[in-house]
Amino acid sequence: WRCSPRRGSAGCPPAGQVRAAFLRFFQERHGHRRLPSAPVRPRGDPRLLFVNAGMNQFKPVFLGTAHPRSELAQHRRVVNSQKCVRAGGKHNDLEDVGRDTYHHTFFEMLGNWSFGDYFKEEACSMAWELLTEVYEIPRDRLYVTYFGGDSSLGLSADEECRDVWLRLGVPASHVLPFPLKDNFWEMGDTGPCGPCTEIHYDHVGGGRNAAALVNQGSPDVVEIWNLVFMQYSREVEGNLLPLPQRHVDTGMGLERLVTVLQHKRSNYDTDLFTPILDAIHKGCGGPRYQGLVGDADVGRVNMAYRVVADHVRTLCVCITDGIYPGLSGAELVLRRILRRAVRFCSDVLHAPPGLLASLVPTVVEVLGDAYPELTKNADQIMDIINENEAAFLSSLERGRHIIERTVQQMEPFTNFPAEVAWSLYGNLGFPLDLIDLMLEEKGISLDSAAFNELVLEDAKRKAGGPQAGHLEDSNTRLDVHSLAQLRSNDVPATDDSPKYAYTLGQHGQYEFSPCQATVLMLHRDQSLQKEVGAGQRCGVILDRTNFYAEQGGQASDQGYMIRLGQQDILFPVESVRLCGGYVIHEVTAVETLRAGDQVQLFVDEAQRLACMTNHTATHVLNFALRHVLGDNTEQRGSHVTAEQLRFDFDTKGPVTVEQLQQVEQVVQDVIKRNEVVHMAEVPLTLARRVQGLRAVDEGYPDPVRIVSLGVPVESVLTCDSEAAMQTSVELCCGTHLLQTGAMEDLTIINERQLVKGISRVIAVTGGQAKKAREVGQCLAMEVDSLSLRMKQRSTSIPEMQKLSKEVGQLTKVLTSTAVPQWQRKELQTILRALQRTANTAIKKLEMQQAAEKAQSLLAKHCNQPVIIDTVPADSLSILMKVVNQLCDKSPGTSVLLLSPQVSGEVLCACQVSKNCLPVFSAADWAVAVCTQMEGKAGGSPIVAKGSGNAKGMQGALTTALEFAQSKL
Repeated sequence: WRCSPRRGSAGCPPAGQVRAAFLRFFQERHGHRRLPSAPVRPRGDPRLLFVNAGMNQFKPVFLGTAHPRSELAQHRRVVNSQKCVRAGGKHNDLEDVGRDTYHHTFFEMLGNWSFGDYFKEEACSMAWELLTEVYEIPRDRLYVTYFGGDSSLGLSADEECRDVWLRLGVPASHVLPFPLKDNFWEMGDTGPCGPCTEIHYDHVGGGRNAAALVNQGSPDVVEIWNLVFMQYSREVEGNLLPLPQRHVDTGMGLERLVTVLQHKRSNYDTDLFTPILDAIHKGCGGPRYQGLVGDADVGRVNMAYRVVADHVRTLCVCITDGIYPGLSGAELVLRRILRRAVRFCSDVLHAPPGLLASLVPTVVEVLGDAYPELTKNADQIMDIINENEAAFLSSLERGRHIIERTVQQMEPFTNFPAEVAWSLYGNLGFPLDLIDLMLEEKGISLDSAAFNELVLEDAKRKAGGPQAGHLEDSNTRLDVHSLAQLRSNDVPATDDSPKYAYTLGQHGQYEFSPCQATVLMLHRDQSLQKEVGAGQRCGVILDRTNFYAEQGGQASDQGYMIRLGQQDILFPVESVRLCGGYVIHEVTAVETLRAGDQVQLFVDEAQRLACMTNHTATHVLNFALRHVLGDNTEQRGSHVTAEQLRFDFDTKGPVTVEQLQQVEQVVQDVIKRNEVVHMAEVPLTLARRVQGLRAVDEGYPDPVRIVSLGVPVESVLTCDSEAAMQTSVELCCGTHLLQTGAMEDLTIINERQLVKGISRVIAVTGGQAKKAREVGQCLAMEVDSLSLRMKQRSTSIPEMQKLSKEVGQLTKVLTSTAVPQWQRKELQTILRALQRTANTAIKKLEMQQAAEKAQSLLAKHCNQPVIIDTVPADSLSILMKVVNQLCDKSPGTSVLLLSPQVSGEVLCACQVSKNCLPVFSAADWAVAVCTQMEGKAGGSPIVAKGSGNAKGMQGALTTALEFAQSKL
């Protein structure tokens, strides 16, 4: 196909064709490898909420940290269409979406990359060919920019790039220099960076020269493609150093490109959005979308159309990729997006509940061909949207009333109170931008300064809690320059195959072979060194190692190394990291350590065996969960340490007690069978053909290691073999047991939902599992004992209160103690029932006791307008009930009772007849009496209570009578 803006609209290509042409052009004409889009949930980058650019998945290549044997490291030319989300974090377009016709939270980034292959000449030439010959965009509408230099950094203008464009025939008047902020791209504060060249399109055309409008924010002249030339690395000190290998990273937004090729001025007028906008119109029955913005958009109806259309695309993509609306991180941002969309559906479009979810099939129709995972997950997406919408609509109604009431009570020309906004934000889950928007519609502003103070105070309160992430030791993290230096010096990657060198002895014990190695290089203070002095911490790179470096969710080994000939000097190995194929051992040098030293390595065998046990247990648990909960149960993450294992997985709801028991039983069966754990390295392409293979979204080396329980790897690889469907078969680089019997036992000690749709279980094995079961049995016996005593139904209030307190204490112990989770849930259910029984019994006994005392007092003070007396009562609750019952049985009477306690305290409770209001106030009466006893009181005009000291009780009774007489 061909498409030129000079033709009529009938010749416009659909978006799917535009995307396909881009991919085909680079794949077929220029030898690029086409890769699928990475999920929008970032992998291995905790600093990112979402994948927000096409280059995210290639960061290890740019940084030089990709393992030499990994698939990623083999790429030279790559092309793809990447799903991107920009909402929250540094790149946040959320609050602009809907206000204009070009901002989005979800968009598709078309990109081509060169990793140490072609550079400026070829990159510019390919881009120009695609735009002008394949897409047939008129050359006179295109403008290109290049980096104009920066004297403060000592960088000259990128004349090389300028000259490439001129040679391609771009007029000099269309080749424009711009400064650092426009044409120099950086990954972050440090790391790869370089000049870029942008291609801009003039929507107006007509032979005019629009050079003056480039990079000026004009809607008529827009950037469509950015070509980044990574040739520098910004260091911690701020200086720039040339990269050992130069790369090209380009990005072109599909939405903007389709807008150009379909002769539109708004992204929302293209076929990426029009089917969704039509579906919104059909669902809400209001006026059609007209593309209006600003003041022309009366009632913000058009803004609502854009918000809903954009946000439902984002929701579909994120939920499909395992991000669900939740309470922190990316999940919290997605919840804000969903709630913003629901609010516009409800308040502006006046759509019935369920509209948002009803748009999912249309989104799937638009994007499903490019991203087939959307089609597979459509029903799940709709369910999650509907559940979250229903929860928010009730909160929205409450929030709307709160805002209305607050606005009515505000003085004219004042800001909306920060405390109310904070309550909406914290208690009802209102996104801040939604609060701002609702206030903006009323012409009111939030008191932002006061609100920010509340945010800071909250942050300080939470500062004592666990912090996300941790600082990594610079000694074990090689930067791109150190890696390049190692490779240029022909330092070989570490042979870490000895980590798998262990066997079972004749008595069933594991025997780990020591490993002899040579120190190749030392790393300290972010530089490679040949020698490190005594007392200094450093990273040690060896030619071979039997230490396991942290990867695949398994914690690194610990242990020590000794220098040959110096058996009594131990160099402790505290942690181990893998970086670019080199295994770096973090060591404190007790003596001078030099490159060339011969060392012998000793792994902490107990810690290693515990990790092996828990890692094999993780595989068995994965299989058991799939067996019990269904084949759709997918792993979302795991972490294995010597102490425990953690496993995250997809689930439609909390795992039941019965399911937890079934999962543990499946694991127990595997342990009893003592199945052999088969491990072998096979080509990655062969491994991925295995039916039922369990693999997480992770970059695997080639060849890759397969771990199969009970079935030899050769059998699993056999054509049409379904062996992997009946047992655990996973791609895994971790260390494992050789037979499952060594696990001895496994119990799940915790299970909870992280966010909607994802559960986390924590389990322990061996002796820890046995101990957890024993503790669980002890607690179960205590609960049984408590239940028995509760059934005896004591008639003593103190006895029942004691039992109630025991229930509370046992509940607290159960929550914080490691016991089987299925048992914890069972016992918690019993304890909740016991607590209700105790509360009901106490209330009933108090009412009986109060009735008896009230009857006695009525007989003593027959038909008097005021009753003032002392009465024995075990608690203020009982005393209050006596007062209530007296007033109920003698409606015109006002009552004040005092009750001296063994502790020397005097309790006070009073109630005033409604006939005596407003002259006679119960609160004033109680305050006067308790003040006389050097105590405090409070309440309402009708009912009040307090306490004081027994020494002043006689005076208090006199005061009570005098106060009542003065008011009646």
